Amino acid sequence: MKPIEFPEQNVVFAKDQPEYLPLPALNTQNEMGEVISCWHLSFKERLMILFTGKLWVSLASFGKPLTPSFFTVKKSDLIR
Repeated sequence: MKPIEFPEQNVVFAKDQPEYLPLPALNTQNEMGEVISCWHLSFKERLMILFTGKLWVSLASFGKPLTPSFFTVKKSDLIR
């Protein structure tokens, strides 16, 4: 699974930080501070999700409270 570019993106986080993957994103700068990214799954990953129905997630909070997270397969759930 890897983050991919998309037409609405307006920033790339961590582009000069070799310890992280660059993260193309839409920084909405709205009241929630919402940042939206798009990820591409390999064929094998898609099959694994199809058969197991599971997606594992790791969020780095750096010891701070965890922020709300939302996952979807529909762009229209996030970008209108």
